Parts: sequence; C-alpha cells; structure tokens
Amino acid sequence: MHDLKFLRNNRERVEAGVALKGMAVDLARFYEIEERRLALLHETEQLKARRNAASEEIARKKKSDEPAEADILAMREVGERIRGLDAELKKLEEESEELAAWIPNLPHESVPPGSDATRNQVVRTWGEVPKFDFEPKPHWEIATRLGLLDFERAAKIAGSGFLLFTGRGARLERALIGFMLDFHTKRHGYREVSPPHVVRRAVLFGTGQLPKLEGDMYHIGEDDLFLNPTAEVPVTNIYRDEILDPGVVPVNLTAYCASYRREAGTYGKDTRGMVRVHQFDKVELVKIVPGETSYDEHERLARDVADILEALELPYRVVLLCSGDLSFAAAKCYDFEVWSPGTGGWLECSSCSNFEDFQARRMNLRFRREPGARAEHPHTLNASGVALPRTYATLLENHQTASGSVRIPQALRPYLDGLEEIVPEG
Repeated sequence: MHDLKFLRNNRERVEAGVALKGMAVDLARFYEIEERRLALLHETEQLKARRNAASEEIARKKKSDEPAEADILAMREVGERIRGLDAELKKLEEESEELAAWIPNLPHESVPPGSDATRNQVVRTWGEVPKFDFEPKPHWEIATRLGLLDFERAAKIAGSGFLLFTGRGARLERALIGFMLDFHTKRHGYREVSPPHVVRRAVLFGTGQLPKLEGDMYHIGEDDLFLNPTAEVPVTNIYRDEILDPGVVPVNLTAYCASYRREAGTYGKDTRGMVRVHQFDKVELVKIVPGETSYDEHERLARDVADILEALELPYRVVLLCSGDLSFAAAKCYDFEVWSPGTGGWLECSSCSNFEDFQARRMNLRFRREPGARAEHPHTLNASGVALPRTYATLLENHQTASGSVRIPQALRPYLDGLEEIVPEG
C-alpha cells in the first residue's frame, strides 16, 4: 500500500511505475477522486471553523441578551451543509482507498524495463549443466520407478495436481525440509517459526495477494478463511498491527509451511510430475529490516538461497525479473532457476523479493529505532529457501545414474542415516 500523500505528490512517477508493471489500474479516477476529496475537505474545514466562530458569537449574544435567532438559523444551514459534505467525503474516501489497494508497488530503479519474461536478465550462474552418457529421464519416471511417488493414487485421493510421497520418497521430502531448516537456523541465523496453514482475509491483503489473486486461492467460505497460498503470507504477517520495540528489528524468520494454490487453467507439459501442483511444501525466509539496509539484505537473502542449492549440488542461474514480470507487491525480485535435465529447461525453485515498505503499510507494521522515537514502516523481504516440488524434481534428475539409481548429495546424507544412493528395489 502506498502512502496517499506520496501518490498525490508523485503522480508522474506513479503512472510511469504502474505502466512499467503493465497492470491495469484506473489511476485517472483515483486522482479525480483525490482532487475532489481534498477540495471538499478544505471546504468542510472552513465551514467548521466558521461554525465554531459563530457558536462563540451566539453564546456572547445570548449572554448579553442580544437577538441571535438569525445566527442560529444560519448555523443550522451550515450544519446541514457540513453533514452533506461529510457523507460525500466518506464515500469518496472509501472509493479512494479501494482504488489505492489496486495500485501495485513501483519497480526499483535497478529493475530492467520490459513487458514479460523475455526481458528478464540472467545475472549469475553456478555449477555445470550435467552431461550424461545415457538419455536422462524426467523426474516423474524416476520417482515412479524408484517407488518415491504414486501419482495415480494421489489423483484418486484429491484429483490432479496433488502428490502422494511413498516410502523412501516421503522420507526424502522430510529430509530436505529438515536439512533446509537446520541450514537456515544454524548457519544463517534465522529464527524458526511454525505458522498456521489458514489465514484471514486481512492477512492476505497485508502481503498483497488480495484483492488481485483471490481466484487463485482455496477459500473456506463458512469461516472466510483461506488456505495459505504461500508461506510468505503467515510469516510476514506475524507482527501485523504492531509497533516493534527498539532492538527488535531486524527480524529474520524461517518456517516450513505447506502452501496451496488453485491456479485453474491448462499448462501443457507443466501438468506432468511435480512442476506445477496445487499443494506444495516450502521452507520460507522472511526479513523485516530498516529501509536503508533492505537492498543489502536483499543480496544476503539471495546468498542464503544460493547456499541451499549449492549444498544440494544443483546447477542454477539467478534471473533479475523485468518490471512486467514482477509480482503486484514486489519492487525487485531475483528468481533462482535450477536446470532440469529431464525436460531440458530451467525450473524456478525460489523467488527472492524486496517489497520495501509496501507490505508493512498494508499490514500496519511499524518499529521504533529508540525509545520515544517516531514509529516508521520497515521494509519486508522474502524468499523460498527453497520450494520443495521443483527442487525435489531437479534433485532426482541431476543426480540420476545410468543404473537407474539417484545419488544423494553429501550435505543431505546425515538426514537419511548416511544413505548415499537410492537404488531400485528388488
């Protein structure tokens, strides 16, 4: 959410930023309302000042037995006018707030302009794309052959787009979650939390998923709750409507949380395997920091994501998103894409975003630098550290062998009792 004063005083910048994001927002109507609202507010303030002065004059006349009926009648008319203006102002304020809720965060100056993903920029790569002396298999074939996932029975339980991990496959997923949580808490210094899997409407508004993305979420109508669409939502909102005491910020949190997304539609080959699913596990990273440090923290956050992928020995590239590919709430974002030998492409396994103070304003989150200081909005950042399905899929594909087994990266072996390789059973 933007400060209304900022929106009013920076119209050209706002219009340019919204255009760079390519989002349809009725800015003309917003500014028309704001102009009318400010004019009415000025008139109302003048009338109220006039009424206050007249009230004092009427009191003086009554005290000195002077006739005051004409003054009283005139003030009644002023009072009626004020009530009418207040009612109109209330309607204008509601419409202004509703329109402002649809105005996206503006791209940071370092974000490349562009209308879609074709304008994104690869800024870094790590690792070598593996070369096999056999035809690499896609992860769904590997997982089925090794008995790690049962796609057919998952669909029988919940329909397409859901996963059923079995046996060693379930254990591998659990090992990945434990490995990532330990890595981020012990090596990177994050504090672990475990949030609810359902969230309130106001919470989704706070991080920017509402009002824009309601159609992509699972809604529990009776309670007006939503299944968490991404772990960023409950973790970032932990401190909503609070003023954090001096010394609390910066905050660094990590959490495991299952996430749920509807995303109705067809995705071609993405419907196969684990690439696009409706329920997915995720280890999330969230930072709440002073504004002046947020872009340094953004780079540190990206490094924390990279450490996980490198420990899992997965070749990846870092992509700086262009303005038109940014999310509604993000000012800047890096995507981490891991090479998928089975599909011959890159799969996004993490998005690493800086939201500046956009989310904090929507959440009414503030902090004080020292006792008695003015409360101010911090900047919020988040990243998947990392999302499980595509990481799991690319781990199977990058570490597959000619014999049909999957090699376990060294860093993950302690979480699987030293297991070095998953081999076909029987």
